[in-house]
Amino acid sequence: MTTTAAPRSNREICLATLRDTDRDRYLACLLAPEEKRPALAALYAFNAELARVRDLVHEPLPGEVRMQYWRDLLEGQSHGSSEANPLASELLAAIEEYRLPRQTLIDMADARIFDLYDDPMESRSSVEGYAGETASALIQLASLVLSADEAKHSADAAGHAGVAQAIAGLLLLMPLNRHRGQLYLPLEILSATGLDRDSFLAGEDKPRISAAIEAFAGLGREHLAKARAAGAIPQAVFPAFLPATLAEPVLKKAQKLGAGIFDQSLALPQWRRQLRMAIASITKKL
Repeated sequence: MTTTAAPRSNREICLATLRDTDRDRYLACLLAPEEKRPALAALYAFNAELARVRDLVHEPLPGEVRMQYWRDLLEGQSHGSSEANPLASELLAAIEEYRLPRQTLIDMADARIFDLYDDPMESRSSVEGYAGETASALIQLASLVLSADEAKHSADAAGHAGVAQAIAGLLLLMPLNRHRGQLYLPLEILSATGLDRDSFLAGEDKPRISAAIEAFAGLGREHLAKARAAGAIPQAVFPAFLPATLAEPVLKKAQKLGAGIFDQSLALPQWRRQLRMAIASITKKL
């Protein structure tokens, strides 16, 4: 006799998708209060979906079409029922339940269009703006889910922590992005170290490349210090900051390795990332 498994709910599908696409935020979701997990999973899975568009397309135009799908959905102009897409359904439910600002999510999708092209970042402020509309915005949205009343007290910390987290992520992906001819390290920093886009991507001038990477990681550490100096993060919203607690070891290792990051991974082993987040969830320290 064969039995048929019960179909999975949209929430189960969303959480499973997050587990496969962003293991760190999946764990952060599990470390949050149970009743908040569905909305957090929807936000994090949405972010992961945007982040991986470049990996799914070979040309920018199909990627822009994918981004436009999310823009249309968030603007209420979706084509067909959102129920056909479990992630879309869960995201709309989270927006409705927690009154999340749709424009922030639209801006997040728009910022990710940059990922589809090989144009370089021009300046530090360009990177900070990109990070603000992606990683920082995600922390702020998650904070609204956790406690709308307390979220406003951690806005500055969220802004800076997101920039630190984004830079750490870009350093982790730098070998892949360099292989693609994609550059997130600002031209402003390259110029200060005597490099340009082509010479950095060529990878031959190790001392100058190391100096540029050290400066980029230093920018991340500067924002992490500002996040810590912004004051204590309210306990209720701290789970939103858990993924950002993984930034510091990446930034420190990048400063140490310099050009060596192209040959040696910056990523901590999965068990160490899990342990770091678990400890942070107890100590409430960024």
